Amino acid sequence: MPASDSILNDEMITELPLRNLPDSDQRLDAMLHAFGDLLFILDCDGTILDYKAGDTAQLYVPASRFMRQKMQDVLPAEAGKKFMDALDVLRTGKGSARIEYSLPTTAGEGWYESHLMLLSNNQVIAFIRDITKYKHSQSKVNDQLEQLAALRSIDLAITSGVDLSLTLSVVLQHVRRLLNIDAASVLLLNPHTQHLEFSAAAGFNTPALQHTRLHVGEGHAGRAVLEQKVIHIPDLSSQKASFFQSQDMRDENFVEYYAIPLVAKAQVLGVLEIFHRSPILAGEGWLDFANILSGQAAIAIDNAMLFKNLQQVNTELTIAYDRTIEGWARALHLRDNDTAAHTRRVTDMTLRLARQVGILEADLLQMRRGAILHDIGKVAIPDSILLKPGVLDEDEWVLMRQHPLIAVEMLQPVPYLTGALAIPRSHHEKWDGSGYPDGLANTQIPISARIFSIVDVYDALTSDRPYRAAWLKEEALDYIREQSGKYFDPHILPAFLEMITSQREV
Repeated sequence: MPASDSILNDEMITELPLRNLPDSDQRLDAMLHAFGDLLFILDCDGTILDYKAGDTAQLYVPASRFMRQKMQDVLPAEAGKKFMDALDVLRTGKGSARIEYSLPTTAGEGWYESHLMLLSNNQVIAFIRDITKYKHSQSKVNDQLEQLAALRSIDLAITSGVDLSLTLSVVLQHVRRLLNIDAASVLLLNPHTQHLEFSAAAGFNTPALQHTRLHVGEGHAGRAVLEQKVIHIPDLSSQKASFFQSQDMRDENFVEYYAIPLVAKAQVLGVLEIFHRSPILAGEGWLDFANILSGQAAIAIDNAMLFKNLQQVNTELTIAYDRTIEGWARALHLRDNDTAAHTRRVTDMTLRLARQVGILEADLLQMRRGAILHDIGKVAIPDSILLKPGVLDEDEWVLMRQHPLIAVEMLQPVPYLTGALAIPRSHHEKWDGSGYPDGLANTQIPISARIFSIVDVYDALTSDRPYRAAWLKEEALDYIREQSGKYFDPHILPAFLEMITSQREV
């Protein structure tokens, strides 16, 4: 029972432009008719002393049942308590109070606003106005805001997540809450087999759908895909023969069902299934919003499929690149078979040492590529120098020392290998700055090259060469210890020695 926006008293009523009416009662009746309001006169305890009604149909109970009764006793308990609280406020000396409450009506729940004002004679006047339409409009706006917030949440899940199961879980949570239904599931269409297969579910008490596999056209979900339209079964009890084949599904006690095709870019990707254990109270726009949510689910699926395809393409490209790298390395190995075995050994040892000194796994792939290609620049070195059985002379060494820069010239045009250039270019640099080709010293040398150089020298010393026999392991380790702080990084060397002495090398 709503309160009018203006506070009326006898003085104000006489000032209104209704002087052609015979008396103030008639003027007040006309006003109440015009605005559809109710007016009650109460004593301070809430007893109804008198009333005026523009439309008696608005009265919650007939006048014979409320006159001389307390307002809080006439109304339902919750509304009556609000009146009692308002009267308590007036008794504290405050001149007015405003309350809102709901009442059951033949048309459904009605909402009312009451404005109570204390009069000079200690009586209370209560103006009551029906605000049901306003409340329904407000509720609709709130629902729309909630829907927009949910759609925004789903959008964020779609754009920030690549895990389809997690994204669909978010979507189904919103589907259940916003559509006020018990359970929902998503079946995805396998384009190769043309089967609908279970992907995600929420609200089920049993694993009823987790092994679902339907042909297109089979069952309600299959029909939704085949016909590309919403399938609605208002009473599942009529579908027992086909729908409740499993005991798990019978135990769910579902009553009503929807199958909504999931379509993105004019392609059916699956089905959103909606289940409820009683008739669905589908208000205005319910199915429209269900279709919007199914569209969001379809977008999530499409995005995840695109990402998966992109991952597959990227994996295939990576494999192709790595095979190309290995092919380049084999081109060098064809000239010198010892190089092939050396490359395999130093690559494996470099990666193990890198892990031991704390290099991140994400950086190891480029280190592996750099190790494989560390001597690729030697393809431009003549056989007379590369395969010479004796010691190189000074002119030959000048040419041999060009192979790191030749490697850079070969590899730099390939953006894919940018992160792998450090080892081919700098693996002959020395900690004291006496190395080549750039004369780098200390931490100017990339750490991947500092790690590799120790492994490279150790393997070279312990391997046979055309111009000398392999050193013994201890001889090689003594030389490497001697070169700590000269040739090699003294901070990395202990980890290398620990790795070798604990027999971790292959």
